[in-house]
Amino acid sequence: MTTTQHAALKRGAADLAIDFGTANTRIYVRGSGIVFEEPSLCCFSDETWEPKLLAVGEAVTRMVGRTSGPLRIARPLARGVLNDIEAGREMLRHAIHASIGRRRLRSPRAIIGVPADATHAERTALVTTANDAGVRVVELVPEPLAAAFGAGLPVEEPEGSMLIECGAGTTEVGVLSLGALCVQRSVRIGGHALNQAIIDHLHSRHKFLIGQETAERVKLEISERLFDDQSNTSDLELKGHNVLSGGPATFCVSAQELIGVIDRHAALIVDVVRDALNETPPELSRDIHDRGIYLSGGSASVKILQHAITQATGLRTHVADEPLRCVAKGLGAMMV
Repeated sequence: MTTTQHAALKRGAADLAIDFGTANTRIYVRGSGIVFEEPSLCCFSDETWEPKLLAVGEAVTRMVGRTSGPLRIARPLARGVLNDIEAGREMLRHAIHASIGRRRLRSPRAIIGVPADATHAERTALVTTANDAGVRVVELVPEPLAAAFGAGLPVEEPEGSMLIECGAGTTEVGVLSLGALCVQRSVRIGGHALNQAIIDHLHSRHKFLIGQETAERVKLEISERLFDDQSNTSDLELKGHNVLSGGPATFCVSAQELIGVIDRHAALIVDVVRDALNETPPELSRDIHDRGIYLSGGSASVKILQHAITQATGLRTHVADEPLRCVAKGLGAMMV
C-alpha cells in the first residue's frame, strides 16, 4: 500500500475528485476518469431583488464581454480562492449533477484541490460551499501536490521534484518528496492577471480596448513569436474598441512591445521560483538539478515563462503531459 493510499483510507474513500479552478472546473469520477470539464462561469439576471441563475459553465462562454442590463457574468473564484459564494455553489451543483446525475449518489464524498497557501477562512468557505452544493464529505488537497501526481512525478519516492502549477488565478511552486510538500511558495497572480496586464497596457498606452478572449490569444501568439526569428519583431493586428473614436477598430502593435509586458509578469513568478530553490535542502536540490522543473496549468505553455525560468535558474523546464488536467488527474490518482 502506498503512502497516498494509506492516507486516503484513513479519511474514507472519495467518490469524486474536484479541480475547482479559477478558469475551469473538472471532475474526476472513480472508475471513469475526468467526466466533466467546463469553464468556471455563471450568468445571473439581477432584474429582481433575488438574482436568478440563467446559465452555467460552457453555456456562458459566448456571453463573456457581451452582456448588458441586468445580466451579470460571475466567476466563482478569483486568484485561486472562492470569491462569489452563490456562483461557487451553483457551479459545483451543476458540475456534480452533470457528472453523476441527480440520483446515482445522493450525497457524494469528494476531495477538492485548494491552493497550498489558502487561509483557514478561505478553506472553510470552500468546504461550506461544497457542502451546500451537495457534497457530503470534503477533503482539501494542496494543488501542487495533486498536480505533481497528475504529472507523473515520483512524488512518493525519497527524491526531490519541483513543479510549478501555473493556474489562471495563482501560481504555486512546490518541492516534493516522500509524498509531501517540503517547500511551497506561491504568488496570487496567474494567466488571468497576465491577460489583464496586456489589456491595461493597450488601454493606457494606445487608448485601445480588447477583451479577455483576445488577450488570451495575444498572450500565446506573442509567446510563440519570441522564438521565431522571422516574426518576433512583426506587428500583430488586433480587433477591439478605439476609446478616442468610440467605435470598433483594428490596431497594429509590435510583438516586441507586448513581449515586454509578458516579461514583467514572468519576472514576478521567477522571483517565487528562486525563493523556493533557496529554501530547498541540498539533497533535494541535487535531484531537481538532475530532473529539471516541471510546469503544469494553463500558463505552462507560455514559452516566455519557460525561457525566463531557465535563464534565471539554469535548470531545464518541462511541460507536463496534459498540463491543464494535471490537478484533476492527480486528485483522481489520490482517491482509493
